[in-house]
Amino acid sequence: MKDNPEFSQSAMAQSATEASTYLRTLSNPARLLLLCQLVEGEKRVGELEEALGLGQAYVSQQLARLRAEDLVRARKEGRIVYYSVADKRVLTLVQVLYDLFCSQPKTDD
Repeated sequence: MKDNPEFSQSAMAQSATEASTYLRTLSNPARLLLLCQLVEGEKRVGELEEALGLGQAYVSQQLARLRAEDLVRARKEGRIVYYSVADKRVLTLVQVLYDLFCSQPKTDD
């Protein structure tokens, strides 16, 4: 960070609470996987259940938490509810997490 002239300790101090809340929301594996599904585009609750192998009640509970934090939005069409990413920072963060944990072999450093 010391080599990054755009990094500001005071800006981070002002945003620390928001960032912590954001990361706490993503700390649940099911919520993180739901967001991973939604970065690909809008999906029905049933599609999310099937893709993750989770029950409807649990998926709905986790989606409610993501909605409460304004990370996803819901759109109703009749009785079907579609979810999509509401906060574009999710796209960047999911990509960074993928790059850090999925696309590189683990090192002992």
